[in-house]
Amino acid sequence: MAKKFVSNKDETIRMFKSDFLEFLSRVHPVTPLVIFVPVIVYMMYLSVTFRFTVLQITSWSIFGLVFWTFAEYTLHRFVFHFTPRGAFMERIHFMFHGVHHDYPMDSRRLVMPPIISIPLSALFYWLFDVAVDNRAIPMWAGFMTGYLFYDMTHYAIHHFPMKSPFWLAIKNHHIKHHFQDSSKGYGVSSPIWDYIWKTAFPAKDEQKTETSS
Repeated sequence: MAKKFVSNKDETIRMFKSDFLEFLSRVHPVTPLVIFVPVIVYMMYLSVTFRFTVLQITSWSIFGLVFWTFAEYTLHRFVFHFTPRGAFMERIHFMFHGVHHDYPMDSRRLVMPPIISIPLSALFYWLFDVAVDNRAIPMWAGFMTGYLFYDMTHYAIHHFPMKSPFWLAIKNHHIKHHFQDSSKGYGVSSPIWDYIWKTAFPAKDEQKTETSS
């Protein structure tokens, strides 16, 4: 079986014939911060104007942040890693996520393009609003803070050296997803749901036991 191509350079591949679509698919890593930080700040301001207490704002923001980790895991596992059937779905899968696995160091395709992140953020706000009414405001702010942490963490994993034990653990978890087993390690900014749903990588002692058995 031929070895799958994986680039180890900061390079890319053209995905679209249209120059405009190709432009939209390439994103500078600070773009999500420029777009969403002002909106998050405004939503926190709205939370105050709605006369939420500090405890309410903090609680709903934390709930939104935790909910992001679940959304991150679910989207990565079931949307980005769906099994394509047919040439068309294989093309969709490649555009969604396959290109990242082939070109993991591509610095312009490491954060989510605004053409996707903006509609998704609006969809989640609508869902939160339906579910919890105006408490969706601080919840969405926490949720999008989690998203920004994910995007920045993802970029850092692929391009920054990690020295602290915490960040090394986060990086190693994701690198194993790329180069050891892509059916495990779906959490990027947090591995918590991998442990809950048993898609985490085995500990070193467990790996030694499996190898020797």
